[in-house]
Amino acid sequence: MGNDRSGTGAETASGPGYALLLAAGPAGKQRLMAAAAALPQLAAVSPAALLGTPGGASVVQLVDPVDPQTVLTHLRTAAAHPGPVLVHLAGQLTLDAKQRLPHLALARTTPRTARYTALPWHWLAAELGRRPPGSTVVVADLVADETAWPPLSTAGPSALAAGLTLYGTVAPAPSKRRLATPDYSRAFAGLLRSAAERPPLALLHQRAVLEAGLGPGPELLLDGSGPGETYPPPDAASGVAAAARAGQAGPGEATGSGGLVAASPPPMPPAPPESFRPVGRPPAPRRHAPRAPPPGWAPVADPLASTHAAIFEAANAGRHSEAASMAAAWEQEALRTAGPRSDEAIHWLEVRADLSRIAGDPARACELWLAVADARLGNGEPVEHPEVEGAVDRAHHQWQFVADRVRAGALAPLLIELRGRVPGRRPGALEAVRRRAELLRAPAGTP
Repeated sequence: MGNDRSGTGAETASGPGYALLLAAGPAGKQRLMAAAAALPQLAAVSPAALLGTPGGASVVQLVDPVDPQTVLTHLRTAAAHPGPVLVHLAGQLTLDAKQRLPHLALARTTPRTARYTALPWHWLAAELGRRPPGSTVVVADLVADETAWPPLSTAGPSALAAGLTLYGTVAPAPSKRRLATPDYSRAFAGLLRSAAERPPLALLHQRAVLEAGLGPGPELLLDGSGPGETYPPPDAASGVAAAARAGQAGPGEATGSGGLVAASPPPMPPAPPESFRPVGRPPAPRRHAPRAPPPGWAPVADPLASTHAAIFEAANAGRHSEAASMAAAWEQEALRTAGPRSDEAIHWLEVRADLSRIAGDPARACELWLAVADARLGNGEPVEHPEVEGAVDRAHHQWQFVADRVRAGALAPLLIELRGRVPGRRPGALEAVRRRAELLRAPAGTP
C-alpha cells in the first residue's frame, strides 16, 4: 500500500524533491526485521528536511508490497523526477537460488521463489544509476539472511554500492524468534527532526551510526562511497539529459505484449579485487605530522606508506573509482575493528576527502571535511587543535569552489556553525562564509 504527501514552499533552483520510503519483508516466520517500524519516524520528518530542499518534496510510502513490478514502477517514477530524490529501504536481503544475486525480499518471497517474488538489487541500481550525479541518495537499513550475509560480508559495501550513493547499514540476520529493529532509520529520522536544516549526508550518516550504537559489530556500514562513484564535477550532467534517460527501458529487460522478459543481469561482485582489500587488521594510521626523532633513534617507517602511495597514484592518474574503492575497503575495516570515531576511521575520512578534491568534486570534499571536524570535536579535541582547525579550513576552502548553488547552500549552515566554533587563524573567515551564504539565498541572477 502507498500514500503520498507533499511539502510546501517556494521552489528552489533544484525544484521540489521526491522521496520513496519502502518497508518490505516476507510474511510469517520468514520475516527478519520489523521494517515497517522505520516509517512512522521518517514520516514525521518534514518533506523539505528529508530531502534538504526548501522547495518541499513529495513523499511516497510503500509498505509490504507484493509484486516486484509494483516496486519497479515506483522506482521509475522516482528516477524520472527532475529534482533531488531520496529512496529509503528497510527490510531484508536474500539471494535467488539460481543466479545467487541479491534481492530485496517482498511480502510473498520465500527461499525458493526469490527470483520471481523479490526485487532484484540490480533493478534498483540500474534505474537510479541513470540520474545525474549528486541528485540521488539511497538510504538502506537492512538485514541479510543466511544466503546473502556470507557473500556480502566478504565483498563489503562494493557488492551493493556500485552505481549508487548509498548510506546506511546491512547486518546479519538476528537469532531465531527475534526480529531486528530499524535502529539506524530511527536515529536517522530523529537527527533530521531535531536539525534546523539537513546536515551533509556524510555527517548525518556518521551521527546516525553513533546514535544507533553501530560500528564495532559485524554489520556493514554504507558510507556513500563505492566502486561506482565517479566523483563528477557539480555541473557534469544536465536535467535535460536525465529527462531523456528517464524514458528508456528498465534494467536488463525488454517489454512487449507478453509483459516483462527477464535478461541476464550483471553478476554480483564476489569481492573487491584482492589488491583493494586489507589483509588482516590494518595498522593504526599516524594522526599527527611526524616529528624529528630524538638523537640516536632511527626513524620508524609509516606502516601505511605503500597503501597511501597506491591510492594516491591511482587518484592522480585519473582512476578515481579505483582509488575510492581502496580507501573504502580500509575505512570499512577501521569502522569494524575500531569504531566510527576512532583515529583510524577519521584518518580514512580524511583520505576520502582528499580523493574527492583530486577528483574535482569540491562539494563532496567539503562534506567529508565537515564530518572530520565534527568527529574530532565530538571526541573532545579542542577547537584550537591544529587538526580541528585544518579540517574546518579545508572544508571552507573546498566550499568556495562549489559552483552548484543548491549544494553550496545546503552545506553553508553547518560550515557557519563550525566556523563560529573554530574561527581559524585568518580573520574574517566566518563573515566571508555568511556573505556568500546570503548571496546563495538570493534568487539566481540577482546583482
